Amino acid sequence: MTGARGREGQQTFGFLLLPQFSMLAFSSAVEPLRSANRLAGKTLYDWRILTADGRPIHSSSRMHLLPDGGLDDCGRLDFLIVVAGLAVQRLREPAVIAALRRQARSGCRLGALSTGSYLLAWAGLLDGFRCTVHWENLDAFREDFPDLDITGELFEIDGARLTCSGGTASLDMMLSLIAESHGRDLAAQVAEQFIHERIRDTHDHQRMSLQGRLGISHPKLLQVIGLMEANLEEPLARAELARRAGLSTRQLERLFRRYLGRTPTRYYLELRLHRARALLTQTAMSILNVALACGFVSASHFSKCYREFFHRMPREERQQSARQPAAGDAPEASVTAPNGLSSGDLDRAR
Repeated sequence: MTGARGREGQQTFGFLLLPQFSMLAFSSAVEPLRSANRLAGKTLYDWRILTADGRPIHSSSRMHLLPDGGLDDCGRLDFLIVVAGLAVQRLREPAVIAALRRQARSGCRLGALSTGSYLLAWAGLLDGFRCTVHWENLDAFREDFPDLDITGELFEIDGARLTCSGGTASLDMMLSLIAESHGRDLAAQVAEQFIHERIRDTHDHQRMSLQGRLGISHPKLLQVIGLMEANLEEPLARAELARRAGLSTRQLERLFRRYLGRTPTRYYLELRLHRARALLTQTAMSILNVALACGFVSASHFSKCYREFFHRMPREERQQSARQPAAGDAPEASVTAPNGLSSGDLDRAR
């Protein structure tokens, strides 16, 4: 399925940028199209940079970008990709959701980068499709949309829907689309242009391995940490963790103190508290439900542990998150970006 409706098979992409979008995710998606045109020696792809109202927009790194137009003026598109980043929960605009639904009815393939998946989900456009989102938002996304088929994959291309975890994974998803329409050889040539040694597929992991993240290689310790991360809502007892790893509880204690400088109990608690922080700032779940989702038996116990670790109460965390200023409140660098955009100014890998 190519969806090509443009001149002589040319495909047209629309990139809908939302406030505080990820510049890295966006650049990693648009640059492969430019490179494919250059390597093919003809225009295989055209693209339009859009905002909801056609006005300039700021990225999460405070880059100010001038679009080609507004969502209502985009004309016929083969693909419309929603590009989001930070504070996506504030961007539930009825007019944007209605426009996305109109594009879906027109036969346009709809996609999302990073937290752009929220917009498609709010519009009901991910029902019946596999989808993904950035790993940092994955737990919250599953809580908000329990009926969706949500994976933790790098990206998902499922018929008329394509979603991506963001960051440099956007490059891999676009390379897959190039291969789909114009063959693996061209996709490999584009990858080589960007010093991208391997085109990752959908089943590659979003996150670094535990060994890479923690800088440790002890297999039994990594096994226990993996068990902890997989069992945050119903924490496993220390003795059960040790048993599953083939260790005594004393050996388990020694490993954690030697490699991580804390007890297994403390490390497990910190994992649960970090998950709680993500749910507090990314969902509307009650504090009690957040506590239960992170393995705490009561809201009061959760609040006590949270305050001791983060030095603020859970309700204060939520209030502070809601008061975070928009990225555009700070001085901005200015970038004019018609279809030839090639930006080396990248924000965090989202």
